[in-house]
Amino acid sequence: MIKKILIANRGEIACRVIKTAKKMGIKTVSIFSDADKNALHVDMADESFYIGASPVNQSYLVMDKILKAIAETGSDAVHPGYGFLSENAEFAKRLADKNITFIGPNAHAITSMGDKITSKKLAINAGVSCVPGHMGLIESADEAIKISKEIGYPVMIKASAGGGGKGMRIAWNDTEAREGYQSSKNEAANSFGDDRIFIEKFIEQPRHIEIQVLGDKHGNVIYLGERECSIQRRNQKVIEEAPSPFLDEKTREAMGLESVALAKEVNYDSAGTVEFIVDKNKNFYFLEMNTRLQVEHPVTELITGIDLVEQMIKSANGDVLSSTQESIELSGWAMESRIYAEDPYRNFLPSIGRLKRYRPPAEGVWGDHAIRNDTGVFEGGEISMYYDPMIAKLCTWGADRDIAIDTMKDALDVFELEGIGHNIPFLQAVYEHDRFVSGDITTAFIPEEYPDGFAGAEISNAYTRRIVAVCALMHDISEHRAADISGALPNHERHVPDLWSVEIGGAKYTADINGEEGLRTISIKDPNGELDTLDMEVLTSWKPGQQLVKAFIDNCKFNFIAKKISEGYKVWHRGCEFKVSVRTPRGAELSEFMLEKTEPDTSNLLLCPMPGVIVSLLVEEGQEIQDGQALAVVEAMKMENTLRAEKQGIVNKVNVKAGDNLAVDDVIMEFKTE
Repeated sequence: MIKKILIANRGEIACRVIKTAKKMGIKTVSIFSDADKNALHVDMADESFYIGASPVNQSYLVMDKILKAIAETGSDAVHPGYGFLSENAEFAKRLADKNITFIGPNAHAITSMGDKITSKKLAINAGVSCVPGHMGLIESADEAIKISKEIGYPVMIKASAGGGGKGMRIAWNDTEAREGYQSSKNEAANSFGDDRIFIEKFIEQPRHIEIQVLGDKHGNVIYLGERECSIQRRNQKVIEEAPSPFLDEKTREAMGLESVALAKEVNYDSAGTVEFIVDKNKNFYFLEMNTRLQVEHPVTELITGIDLVEQMIKSANGDVLSSTQESIELSGWAMESRIYAEDPYRNFLPSIGRLKRYRPPAEGVWGDHAIRNDTGVFEGGEISMYYDPMIAKLCTWGADRDIAIDTMKDALDVFELEGIGHNIPFLQAVYEHDRFVSGDITTAFIPEEYPDGFAGAEISNAYTRRIVAVCALMHDISEHRAADISGALPNHERHVPDLWSVEIGGAKYTADINGEEGLRTISIKDPNGELDTLDMEVLTSWKPGQQLVKAFIDNCKFNFIAKKISEGYKVWHRGCEFKVSVRTPRGAELSEFMLEKTEPDTSNLLLCPMPGVIVSLLVEEGQEIQDGQALAVVEAMKMENTLRAEKQGIVNKVNVKAGDNLAVDDVIMEFKTE
């Protein structure tokens, strides 16, 4: 039996593997770079081993350093997680040469199916329906354009060794094919140490659905249902669910059997995933096979009750699968939200820094619903620019899809994150979206519903008036607390009014609070009389200084995040972000005479939108530029971001050079306009 596992990875997946290993009574070893010396996975493991500098090509991708860690810690097995060396056949072979158990598929399966070009050829030879494309390697941007024209735009430019959305670009014309080719090669080289590129037809309006397979070393392979992964941004999955709201049992079985047949073709003997695109008529086409554990594996675990990491360990140990195909039952529904360190209000640009506050919802099972949170961070920890921006994977399970979604909404409402930009508001907006709730989704959902980026969700009148009531009560509680403190001193009594003027999103209301403490009755009306007066019974245990606001309104829970600002609160709720001002009626009248603060004009500057490294400058001083023209490429968190001109002009000054490290809002170049 395996006795000590070294996890050749970091972050939340390393923590995930450690949890199962501990449950099985197996010792664990973590590895870490300079940036990860205080990371959670280092603290959780029984032992830890330093492997080098922060860049992955000096630490997590260096096989010799990992092999040294294995030898010096006496580890007899390695779990690679996902990414890094998880689909590297050479790594698996070098472990086998040293009699170290690789907790993953055999090297032949990795070579055959882990490489996107080889796997597509094998699938075609096996009679599996595949997406049209060019399977040979592409040596230049000119060749990429020629092939793209032959296939027909739009095309998908993909890294052969890729995964997780890295090294992927969609091109709709020659210019995008040229830019996409180079960016894909660069990202592939940085993320996987392999810059090979191939091109296939991009099928519009598809669903991305994948089948989880599980095999052992005795020829047994089963499938564990499917996962719907269609909510994607820049080919990076954002929300996953299991099962799919689109598939019927007949299609599910057909996809499952085809996935098993493909896995058996290469003697697959671990957890793996066969990915498909599915059109509106439920025709499905093989995309690729990921010969590793997937990021979204928790949703499969939640609906099957099977610990996939445990099964991987047992399979690597030579055990026979503990389940048969006939014994697999899908129970309920599961959702996964990938919480990223990125700012949705700034086109999802990466964000780094210290997690000043990290307080996820409580995990557990409560009757017909459950919450699970897989993470590799902690409050006070750092989000580094060197690695993937994932903070956590928040998962919910419900007896049906509606319950799973409602549980996720409630969980996101109380997830406290501060110190960095994060995508929780965007996730909340998606779960509130009628199209998502109905299950009418494709991989084009985000570009179709948010074509100009995310600027916040629209809040309903019902939500608005609830926030008005609770914020008025919060202000009332704060004022009574201040009155109590001042009343403790001689001649410092303060009167707290019952009527407050509340402004939110440009709309004005009055809130009349009745009662002294506990359950309060609050009457809400707008001064223009456009809405009927609404009486609400509000109960909250909120105290000044708390950011998580938990309340009950007419016996229904209503939670949100709020931060104290001058004359009110900044509130985040269900994808909305706004300022709520709470004043006395007289104070509201006087506020009309206050001057609005104007923001400085930065329209003639190109500012760095995130901490990162300048990869290349695409224009020079004195050059005339057009609206939308590419100006510079900045790399952050293993992703390249092309910065474009927002208007026509002339480059007046370039302040940086390729290779420079920049902070947010550093000036890259200055412009002059006619």
